Amino acid sequence: MTKVTHEFDLYGKHYVLESGELAKQATGACLVTCGDSTVLLTAVVSDERKDYDFFPLTVDFIEKMYAVGRIPGGYLKREARPSEKATLTARMIDRPLRPSFPEGFRNEVQVVATSLVADQIHAVDTICIMGASAALAVGGVPFEGPLACVRIGRSKDTGELMVNPTYEERANSDLDLELAGSDGFISMLEAGAEEISEQDMLAAMAFGQKAIAAFCEEQKKFIAKYEEVNGPIEQRQYILDEPIAEVHERIFAHYDEMSAALKNEDKQSRIGRVSALKEQIKAEFSDEELEEWSRAIAVELKGLEKHAMRMMVVETGERVDGRVANEVRPLMVKPDYLPLVHGSGLFQRGQTQVLSVATLGMLNEWQRLDTIEPVEGKRYIHHYNFPPYCTGETGRMGSPKRRELGHGALAERALLPVLPSEEEFPYAIRVVSEVMESNGSSSMGSTCGSTLALMDAGVPIKRPVSGVAMGLIQEAGKTVVLTDIQGLEDFLGDMDFKVTGTERGITAMQMDNKATGLTSEIFEQAMKQSHEGRMHILQAMLDEIPAPREHTKDTAPTIISLQIPVDKIRDVIGSGGKVIRGIQDETGATIDIQEDGTVFIAGVGEAGNEAAERVKAIVKVPEPGEEYVGRVVGIQAFGAFVELLPGKDGLLHISRLAQGRVNKVEDILNVGDEVKVKVLEVDDKGKISLDRIDKPEAPEGASKGFDGTKTRNDRNNTRRPGDQGSNGVRKPRRHHNAD
Repeated sequence: MTKVTHEFDLYGKHYVLESGELAKQATGACLVTCGDSTVLLTAVVSDERKDYDFFPLTVDFIEKMYAVGRIPGGYLKREARPSEKATLTARMIDRPLRPSFPEGFRNEVQVVATSLVADQIHAVDTICIMGASAALAVGGVPFEGPLACVRIGRSKDTGELMVNPTYEERANSDLDLELAGSDGFISMLEAGAEEISEQDMLAAMAFGQKAIAAFCEEQKKFIAKYEEVNGPIEQRQYILDEPIAEVHERIFAHYDEMSAALKNEDKQSRIGRVSALKEQIKAEFSDEELEEWSRAIAVELKGLEKHAMRMMVVETGERVDGRVANEVRPLMVKPDYLPLVHGSGLFQRGQTQVLSVATLGMLNEWQRLDTIEPVEGKRYIHHYNFPPYCTGETGRMGSPKRRELGHGALAERALLPVLPSEEEFPYAIRVVSEVMESNGSSSMGSTCGSTLALMDAGVPIKRPVSGVAMGLIQEAGKTVVLTDIQGLEDFLGDMDFKVTGTERGITAMQMDNKATGLTSEIFEQAMKQSHEGRMHILQAMLDEIPAPREHTKDTAPTIISLQIPVDKIRDVIGSGGKVIRGIQDETGATIDIQEDGTVFIAGVGEAGNEAAERVKAIVKVPEPGEEYVGRVVGIQAFGAFVELLPGKDGLLHISRLAQGRVNKVEDILNVGDEVKVKVLEVDDKGKISLDRIDKPEAPEGASKGFDGTKTRNDRNNTRRPGDQGSNGVRKPRRHHNAD
């Protein structure tokens, strides 16, 4: 096998496809590069066929930290559990690959993407699908390729659409659209957008489809060059699960019974009736037939259910729960569902029920991300949980699966464009969506529930967001677009198309498509119905909570933002953190100080305000003319030191303690006494001179000096009358010649 390299430029970026040098024992391998970002894609197909009634495909994305010149954190110092981004990238590769394999393919396939270089300019995720497609092609694996993926951005300045924009270009884009598929159709879509219109999104999708076709064409050139160097690629032969005519006929003879069993609004009742019918059908086969045709029987039973559901829709226009194509299931909206939490919302649509709970925290509670991407972290975190009880099943509770991470990421992306900036709302925000019941599109239920929770928490979002899942049935030459699909229509239908947005436009989309030949008219119809469905759901939400609460809940921390001089940070922190810890311990507030002098203070009730006053007092510089009630903290022969503010003492000279002559400071004041004073002067070194307000009479026996001050007759370091002006500034001495 000889190394083959194909270099090309598309849409302002340079790409390289290479095979024949690395991982030669894999069924197929391809090194794909964009800029300097490089990923190795390998594909291995098992020799033996698995006894499954599904296609056993596994995709892994391995995020190597050496790709960005970084040593992994943690004790072991090696890559372990994949990051959320790595998991989502693997899921993104899987989604267009899976439907491209022939029906009945049962050999195990494993695709591994290993990041070798991440140049921090060009993303590595989208090029992985092109690399996987090329690896399968050079390995002679049967699939409907070539496949490619592109990311489409749109410049905020010019409105120009970009293909695979750099991280810098993405920062100035109001669209982040990922499309994957072949040169003829789109099979996978992920999008985040800043409220762009349906028409603009359709235009971006059409542009993306052309870009995909261009990348597929370059793959064909690469394969042709590969065969020119290494000879024709041997197309491997795999035994496919073929339908058995007798099994098909005997099972599909129960079509009418299956149609009747499917007509039930309640999911669990419908599942029970369908399962009972399947068992009844299986009982018609002998033990020998069940053993010989076990896999074929399972496949045909699933096929019968699928066919009956789809024909019901295209023939009668009625769905299994009795709805028409564009009808949304009954809604229930309950904001402020839980006491004490910072914000909550219960959203139910049909038999899909999601409880979302919002929690507000300090900005320093943001999530730090340890990935190969140039993203340090995020302040808005959305977590989605799908426990087994939500579908009436038992199962393992533990770490979130790929599906849960993907649904949570979609809901998070849907709400990001409407969140207030850190300057407007200096909080870290976490929303957790607990799926209580599931029968289709719990991710859209999470989006709606999370909007309710944020509004209930007093987060000033720009506009509320709602979402709906669209479906598609193509059967018997007919096409029907479905609004608000339930689980059965997702599983047995041709498309799962989720759209979220505000009244102004789209904020996120996700699509998995099994149908070829989707025309622009079909997409336009899906967009139109999704808009109608979203607005219907949004109005139901606004009827219950028309706007975000004006204030956060009493149980939520109040965050106060202060700006202090950088040279005062040390004073607030104190030696070894003694001062700041003392404030936090005594008030119960939390304080976070940034390098630029920004101080964030969080506390429940009056704790935040009390801590803020303490910080202000530390950095406050007294000014002449200001009055204070201070505490005497020290006494010297020449006067008393009075604490005006924490860490701020001023000198109250003995000459200004009382009306009249004072021999000893202790005759007037003692340590711990409170005294009302006025600031006379603050010199260049920060030393503060004070005067006492409402001076008392000097002790009996003391002589009254000029203007109530003392003379310089005793050794107390005081000055003669007139040596200081009324503002405490020393006057020049006058010298007279003796005659």
